[in-house]
Amino acid sequence: MTTIVIQGGNVLDLERGELLEHHHVVIEGERIVEVTDRPVDMPNARVIDAKGKTVMPGFIDCHVHVLASNANLGANAAQPNILAAIRSLPILAAMLSRGFTSVRDAGGADWALMQAVETGLVPGPRIFPSGKALSQTGGHGDFRPRNDLLEPCSCCFRAGAIARVVDGVDAVRLAVREEIQKGATQIKIMASGGVASPTDPINNTQYSEDEIRAIVAEAEAANTYVMAHAYTGRAIARAVRCGVRTIEHGNLVDEAAASLMREHGAFVVPTLVTYDALAKHGAQYGLPPESVAKVASVQRAGRESLEIYARAGVPMGFGSDLLGEMHEFQSGEFRIRADVLGNLEALRSATTIAADIVGMKGKLGTIAAGATADVLIVDGNPLKDIEAVSGNGERIEVVLQAGKVVKS
Repeated sequence: MTTIVIQGGNVLDLERGELLEHHHVVIEGERIVEVTDRPVDMPNARVIDAKGKTVMPGFIDCHVHVLASNANLGANAAQPNILAAIRSLPILAAMLSRGFTSVRDAGGADWALMQAVETGLVPGPRIFPSGKALSQTGGHGDFRPRNDLLEPCSCCFRAGAIARVVDGVDAVRLAVREEIQKGATQIKIMASGGVASPTDPINNTQYSEDEIRAIVAEAEAANTYVMAHAYTGRAIARAVRCGVRTIEHGNLVDEAAASLMREHGAFVVPTLVTYDALAKHGAQYGLPPESVAKVASVQRAGRESLEIYARAGVPMGFGSDLLGEMHEFQSGEFRIRADVLGNLEALRSATTIAADIVGMKGKLGTIAAGATADVLIVDGNPLKDIEAVSGNGERIEVVLQAGKVVKS
């Protein structure tokens, strides 16, 4: 078993929000076994000098689409399966280089891609896959254009599709069971209209409450949970009342819906950086005009939503939701969060809170004995300077994932 000692760094304790100066982190195999300020004498250990640097946990992005190599999701779904998979590889490697050692994929990635990373076949963050998100006909996952004849949807057979179209209580029950059987670690549904899809206004609610409750019941039977794409207060409240655990995006939340989320113990995963990127680059990278037209309505409200959630006490996980060439802006979400909520809460969103969302509280998102050794060594103090982590990994000098050095 390999032993590594990260020596003399300033360990970022995100629970307390402070730096533990000149501490040593001892790693054996995949786990952290000790964090101490006492001298560590291990002659056979590999020593990594972190003096003057910040030692902190690897980041977790709770809303990505690693197979979305094209900003036009309809075009992304139409490409051959092997191309969709191969084009995800540089996306995964770049995420890891930015310090994201884990991601929760919100539609598209599957058990096979998770295994490719887990077994070391390809470099990338640990993946918590949702398989195919579930969408009603005409919902946010239905990318068929308007026509006088609605062709059957073959989306569940396409690797590049983020969702499958399924309607009715019995049908959604079966779809959840199928996604769980295929390896999904949680279930994603589309509970409102969205930006990237062609025919569903953002203010629409999607799926009946009976359908949502059936989906939640099947997920709970499999000891997991449901995450729901939802923008408006009305859509958010419906989903939460039906048992949905995490709300994705949530830009158009109101005070009543936020209070309901807090009451039910729900999380939110805002994804504000994607709207900035879409507004600036969406048309350039192939986002359809009808989708570009929707961006402004949610972009303006996004930053205000952070304040609403904070006042209500709703825990906020880190999400980016970027598409195509815009994946490079992933860490820009830190900058947006820090501007509104402060640096500490921005960092917690991608560590302690995100770990709770993916069911790995105390195992990921922390530097502590017993935790998985996902560790970053950063040039600078992100508590004071969020730019230390908000670029493309330029100041993240070392990345360890499950005790292995994957960037140095």
